[in-house]
Amino acid sequence: MSRVCELTGKGPMTGNNVSHANNKTRRRFLPNLNPVTLQSEALGRSFKLRISTSALRTIDHRGGLDAFLVKAKDSDLSSRALKIKRDIAKSSETAAVLEA
Repeated sequence: MSRVCELTGKGPMTGNNVSHANNKTRRRFLPNLNPVTLQSEALGRSFKLRISTSALRTIDHRGGLDAFLVKAKDSDLSSRALKIKRDIAKSSETAAVLEA
């Protein structure tokens, strides 16, 4: 399982541990990933995703998973999240056709 956020694409970064004697050794900064279940209002079902805590805060700020995925770049999303985004777009198109 890779250490990459499925919604933002945030992954590990590298840097240095610096000791008191100013010795430098390489280290990794890992993103804070959590498995969460998010509800899609357009599709009426839930999805299990492994996302960073900053992405979870952004989802809350934007008003839900559907609103987040509409604004998200396709290059940042994982293949699973991209499929969810396409399904949401299809369901919103069919809803617009039914209303007209």
